[in-house]
Amino acid sequence: MSMTQQAAPAVDTPPAPGQKQSDGRTRQRPLALRLLARPEVGVFLGAVAVLVFFLFAAPPVRDGSSMANILYQSSTIGIMALPVALLMIGGEFDLSAGVAVVTSALTASMLSYQLTLNVWVGVIVALLVSLAIGAFNGWMLVKTGLPSFLVTLGTFLILQGVNLAVTKLVTGNVATDDISDMDGFSQAQKIFASTFEVGGVNVKITVVWWLVFAALATWVLLRTKYGNWIFAVGGNKHSARAVGVPVTFTKISLFMLVGFGAWFVGMHQLFSFNTVQSGEGVGQELIYIAAAVIGGCLLTGGYGSAIGPVFGAFMFGMVQQGIVYAGWNPDWFKAFLGVMLLGAVLINLWVQRTATRR
Repeated sequence: MSMTQQAAPAVDTPPAPGQKQSDGRTRQRPLALRLLARPEVGVFLGAVAVLVFFLFAAPPVRDGSSMANILYQSSTIGIMALPVALLMIGGEFDLSAGVAVVTSALTASMLSYQLTLNVWVGVIVALLVSLAIGAFNGWMLVKTGLPSFLVTLGTFLILQGVNLAVTKLVTGNVATDDISDMDGFSQAQKIFASTFEVGGVNVKITVVWWLVFAALATWVLLRTKYGNWIFAVGGNKHSARAVGVPVTFTKISLFMLVGFGAWFVGMHQLFSFNTVQSGEGVGQELIYIAAAVIGGCLLTGGYGSAIGPVFGAFMFGMVQQGIVYAGWNPDWFKAFLGVMLLGAVLINLWVQRTATRR
């Protein structure tokens, strides 16, 4: 009998049915971490927390009309926060967004009134002006290579001065004339500033437009080639250009989307109040940017969603009106704004690090 034994050949045992084979190099992260890595989950939880807090701290919030008012305030911020968020995902931001809203409203109002035209003529011209402002910002950015901060800061100052100077020159006042009795006003008001009733509660049409635009922006980001381009140019424009992404078109069109949002909100303001104050809008751009940041968009670009800014805008509306319903000093709103913004930046930083951790 031989004193040596041959080793039996190795036999690969197939994994049992339903069992996943792992090579030890990859490991699936827990569900909680995967959910938190989504840009909109953190702000959703924050919005729920703010809502619950004010439901107890401010009992009037529980009333249906109060909630409708909160949604209205949120929608006026949220409609602009959506294109601002898309622009930030694309790696840029626009400091002229706030005064651009007033520019569009002033254009439509003064053109219609001074030339005695149907208000729809003013509305269309205002749209062209708003798109042109956005195109100018994008063109300057692409052609000069300057940071969007400097380009749009210049546009912000130009529009702020033009709004005041031209309004005083044309009307002799800092506000435009009342256009409520002009042709086409009632039809335009139905689209931009009407109210409808739901369960005995009056709801502004801007709430509907806000949700429609949010759904459209989400579809564009997640289901279209253009959405891929936005993420690509925000992540690394040089790599995006190398693989055939039209960086110039994408950047300019994103600024034009901000112009469209400014036009829409400007038309809402005009047909809600019939007149426009030329000095308004300063500081609003920071609220739009903050709503996008709180909604999960990174200032560095390439990351974010369209749903996150919806919850971010809701938090703004909730805090702004909740403070009033609670009977507190409204001046606390800016303090809450700062706390929410700083908290959101820290959470986004943690989420970004968690998402990249293997």
